[in-house]
Amino acid sequence: MGTSVRDAARRRATGAGLAALLLAGGAVGCQKSDSAQSPAMTPAAAVAKAAKNSEDIKSLHYRMTGKVPGAGRISAEAAMSIKPLAMSMKMTARDQATQGPVEIRLVGKAMYIGGNASLAKEMNGKSWIKFDMSKLGAGKGLATDQLGGGQADQNPAANSTFLTGSKDVKKVGTETVGGVRTTHYEGTVTVDDLKASLKDKNKTVREQREKALEQYEKLGVDSFTMDMWIDGDNHTKQFRMRGKADKGPLDVTIVFLDINKPVTVTAPPAKDTADLAEMMKGAQS
Repeated sequence: MGTSVRDAARRRATGAGLAALLLAGGAVGCQKSDSAQSPAMTPAAAVAKAAKNSEDIKSLHYRMTGKVPGAGRISAEAAMSIKPLAMSMKMTARDQATQGPVEIRLVGKAMYIGGNASLAKEMNGKSWIKFDMSKLGAGKGLATDQLGGGQADQNPAANSTFLTGSKDVKKVGTETVGGVRTTHYEGTVTVDDLKASLKDKNKTVREQREKALEQYEKLGVDSFTMDMWIDGDNHTKQFRMRGKADKGPLDVTIVFLDINKPVTVTAPPAKDTADLAEMMKGAQS
């Protein structure tokens, strides 16, 4: 594989991997209930209860729109299993010169990116690139955190809990999201507030939230404006987070379609897949 093709693959992987991470790092939602939360519940208590419920999510299906630093405007739809980790996401980077959506699959320790005709033209008919996280890393030409692989195992419910660290969370009103009545809450929170809020959490919850927080620190985000739309079953139906990063604005909205339904993700056919680790090994030889 030539240098230009490797560079193109790396650029795609970096942007797609970051988007995958941010998309995966949202809240968790449910659309069973069509009534908003009880008005007797305080905003802080409502947000805390939804955050607590998010800890038990095993799988989810969601749509996302917004702006991701370094990637621009993004839209995507994804299904993800937490344990075992697996994800299938179709993403369109609207500000990048790509033809059609890019699909991302996580299967075991491998990330597959591709599924479109433009990639096949560059890869001698292969429409997928495989990034084997166990073979690619520091000193091997491509760091796994460039692909989002370093954080790919985080619980995707973690970001929704960030609003629990807010000191000014308030109820905005009741709104219908995707046919479901919800209560809308809003607040601001700093990274320092978030760190302080983790002190009393158990080890598993604390580690999950620290992983999510670390990614935003790397982006240079030190504070967020957070919105949550919570349904009558005390699950987050929609989530929005906004902040200023080193490479531009972060503004992501995620709508959750369902939770805890079976998610099956398979690797693309071997005949359609180019293994980047093997290509780099051959190039070095």
